[in-house]
Amino acid sequence: MQIEILGNADTVSAANNALIINTPQAQATVTIYSPTIIRVCITRNKEADASFAVIKQPVSLAEHTETTKAVEINTSALKLVINKSPLRFNFYTADGKALSEDDPRFGTNWQDSRVITYRKLYPDEKFIGLGEKTGDLNRRGSHYVNWNTDAPFHGITTDPLYKTFPFFVGLHSGLTYGLFFDNTHKSYFDFGATTDEQTSWFGADGGDMNYYFFGAQGIRQIIQDYTWLTGRMEMPPLWSLGYQQCRWSYMSDEEVLEVASTFRERQIPADVMYCDIDYMEGFKIFTWNKDTFANPKKMIDQLKEMDFKLITIVDPGIKIEKGYQQYDEGMERGYFATYPDGQPYTASVWPGRCHFPDFLNDEVKEWWGASFTALTEPGVEGFWNDMNEPAAWGQNVPWLVKFGKRFMPEIRNVYGMEMAKATYNGVRKILGNKRPFVLTRAAYSGTQRYSAIWTGDNSASDEHMLMGHRLVNSLGITGISFTGVDIGGFITDPTPELMVRWNSLGVYTPMLRNHSSEGTLRREPWQWGEENEAIIKKDIEQRYRLLPYIYSGFYQSTQTGLPLNRTLAIDYTNDEKVFDTKYQNQFLFGDFMLIAPVISTVQTADVYLPEGDWYRLSSGEKFKGKQVVNAAAPLTDLPVFIKAGAIILMQNIVQSTAEKGDGILELHIWNGTKPTEFVYYEDDGTTYNYEKGEYYKRVITFTPQQKTIVLSAAEGKFTSRYNTIKLVMHGFGKAASKEVTNKNDEITITY
Repeated sequence: MQIEILGNADTVSAANNALIINTPQAQATVTIYSPTIIRVCITRNKEADASFAVIKQPVSLAEHTETTKAVEINTSALKLVINKSPLRFNFYTADGKALSEDDPRFGTNWQDSRVITYRKLYPDEKFIGLGEKTGDLNRRGSHYVNWNTDAPFHGITTDPLYKTFPFFVGLHSGLTYGLFFDNTHKSYFDFGATTDEQTSWFGADGGDMNYYFFGAQGIRQIIQDYTWLTGRMEMPPLWSLGYQQCRWSYMSDEEVLEVASTFRERQIPADVMYCDIDYMEGFKIFTWNKDTFANPKKMIDQLKEMDFKLITIVDPGIKIEKGYQQYDEGMERGYFATYPDGQPYTASVWPGRCHFPDFLNDEVKEWWGASFTALTEPGVEGFWNDMNEPAAWGQNVPWLVKFGKRFMPEIRNVYGMEMAKATYNGVRKILGNKRPFVLTRAAYSGTQRYSAIWTGDNSASDEHMLMGHRLVNSLGITGISFTGVDIGGFITDPTPELMVRWNSLGVYTPMLRNHSSEGTLRREPWQWGEENEAIIKKDIEQRYRLLPYIYSGFYQSTQTGLPLNRTLAIDYTNDEKVFDTKYQNQFLFGDFMLIAPVISTVQTADVYLPEGDWYRLSSGEKFKGKQVVNAAAPLTDLPVFIKAGAIILMQNIVQSTAEKGDGILELHIWNGTKPTEFVYYEDDGTTYNYEKGEYYKRVITFTPQQKTIVLSAAEGKFTSRYNTIKLVMHGFGKAASKEVTNKNDEITITY
């Protein structure tokens, strides 16, 4: 094996808004995307790799100076010092505080095609991020691999899993920085796990050393910058935020309708039914089983009469069968991945022997997207992309398989994202002005632009329940706000206590989906006995009450990239307690709610409350922050705490998001000493009319010094579905609740 270490700079020049540095080993290009974002790309190729994730272009090169020893680039927020002999990249704040520096000995180096960068490891440095990764909130001392993998039966330390998000945030000396290693090859991150606390390192089996450095101070700002660079989610359909019922599999249209009607009979709110693989004819994509789903339009029409939407699963494998439309068209047009000799690659998945679409080809994406008419014409509005790592019964696809000019090692980590993109673009075109729901298992940075995500085939255990929420919180750091886990665990059977506890935690998860594997216990809410059904029903009702707050939280995600579920490290970065493994599972749900996951076998739990004052949601009891409280945690009452000054919007119970409701919007305020504000957002929940100004938005401000609550004049052309605002005050002593008519003018309430 040949090892090359990036050596001395031979030439330095500026051209096309970039600084270009040549060495005997490679060419380094430095570009500026904003005062807080600098890209460094070191390549041995004639052209740098294209990005699947980045949607922005660089700006003019910032002020830079050159001496015999170094080049210095300065923005208003960052200083990049590039040592020329040898070539090393060192990032500082504008006032000279070290953020991240190359290891002077090894810097960037190559071992054959593998490229790695070693960086200095600071004594107090912590790392968070990387998306769907097991382990602790603080990644320090851990090593990870990015290689999208079908990982059934994975455990709480399994790595890799289904997705690749090569973005992390570093924390040390009271400072923050972020780094996005935009390389789609199999990649590695080592946060001091194997180097005797000397260095951290990251790299990949091939491609360029191509990374974006984020220098904003504050994790919120770094997430905002990262999602500005790679894109943000759009507003989801409102129905997708309701309760979703899934199983592998509901075996007939009669069974689907029976489950849906039982929700309505028992008055348990729900919005979504799923069809897993058995709705298809022989598991062939874009078909319906002629015996058990003989009239899909009739079934979907009946679901719509009950205010249910249907989501259907879609896998990439195209069955080898003459006469099957997608197979015939794909073969005729050369749309499948091939071996180097041009023969289509074949592997076995659900339908049997299959070929796989080349989603790297835009023409193939168009063809794939147009095929969804087989699902949309009967009325499907949700599309579940599975097995898209790509999976070949859990095995790696051979590395010599080609997708156009690219081979498998370069594209495996983006295949699922490109499938989700093809699905999203196709169904959006077909559905016109109606928002689709797209869900994917495999993903890469930028997938948030097209799809929601779930964390794959988890198991029915308390450990998986807790791990699942660490995964959700970590995905939030990487720009993925719309994500969830299989409530109750996909594999094996939960105890009734675990099912109840997990459902209560699901209320505070961006996507609330109950899903389970064949051969396991049925998971519908009424399968657990009357007493447990009542608890599950109450918690699902709480989810629906909170939908105005949740929907506004997703609006925040579309504007800033800030996720709905937030590790406490985002807002309490310098509080060591939030990294303690005892409390690392806690998270904020939106701006004001602190959720403390608790296993199903205990009735009390130690909860850490960060600085400030907090109220227990269920009791109204007030607590000082910066302390651990021992909270009662019966199955009927998950520990949920509300931040002092909180502004939380609720509605009265509805059975689905399609239900009109009673027109009352509850405005809950928890007393505090500091001013707070909340952006309330509303639109029709189904179309893209909000892009044309048809939305309703107010900034709600609570100012305790003036004893006022102010709702700014409504912005936008949409008429609110709520005609009355009911003010509900908590912790104000004898302050009475008030009702006001919801007019579009500014509203000031004095208490």
